[in-house]
Amino acid sequence: MKSRFSISNYSNLAQRVITAIIGATIVVGGSIYNEWAYFGVFGIILIFTQMEFYKLSGLDGMLPLKSFGTFLGLVIFVFTFLEEMKVIPIAYYFLVFPLVSMIFFIKLYRKSDKKPFTGIAFTILGIFYVAIPFALLTIAAFSVDNTFHYEIVVGCLFILWASDSGAYFAGTKFGKTKLFERVSPKKSWEGSLGGAATAVVVTYIMSGYFTVLPQWQWFCIAAIIIIAGTYGDLIESLFKRSIAIKDSGRGLPGHGGFMDRFDGLLLSTPFIVAFLKIF
Repeated sequence: MKSRFSISNYSNLAQRVITAIIGATIVVGGSIYNEWAYFGVFGIILIFTQMEFYKLSGLDGMLPLKSFGTFLGLVIFVFTFLEEMKVIPIAYYFLVFPLVSMIFFIKLYRKSDKKPFTGIAFTILGIFYVAIPFALLTIAAFSVDNTFHYEIVVGCLFILWASDSGAYFAGTKFGKTKLFERVSPKKSWEGSLGGAATAVVVTYIMSGYFTVLPQWQWFCIAAIIIIAGTYGDLIESLFKRSIAIKDSGRGLPGHGGFMDRFDGLLLSTPFIVAFLKIF
């Protein structure tokens, strides 16, 4: 018997709002508190997201190394954070390469695996698709004066959430023209434009408070998140469509799984870091 206070008793919109408030409080609060709290919160998110990716790959008949692949992803994230904190030298990064090579050795001894290289490919894909973007987000946080700036992390999240929320409500209310029907039948141009407009407004307001970056850089980051984030959403939809599922998981009521919530961040972060490092 379900508890009367269970979140599942609420409408999808109510679940979405409740989950968003709780999740945003944890993520934003951890990032603002200090760099170690950021490290803990995003390390946990990485683990859940990467495990979710491997679980979905398994539904399509793939056999990635779930635990070892997630361990490698966490190692990359940890090494990145500790190097940015100047706790360890960058030379430790070279340990990543022999560790990744262990995937081949492990698969060699899996006698029941009929397509070992498919499993190897999806194990490595999980690292590149999930773990590396989270590691790059850490580099972005330290990109100004080699000091941790929570404003960069929180600012990127605010823009992403504004874009997602604006697209959701605008698409629900006005959506008629399909954006990419073959991949995601529900997404519309009206929703995308509503998300972009919401993101621009939030960026303008936020840039007045988060002055660690000049306003023009914030607007460039917003453009990256609007474009790359939309493609990230479509790419994840393509992945889910290929294995005939609606949501990547049920870990976040009203939002689906962790991949559903962070898909835009996964694809936009590499572009954001490249922009901050070059310009």
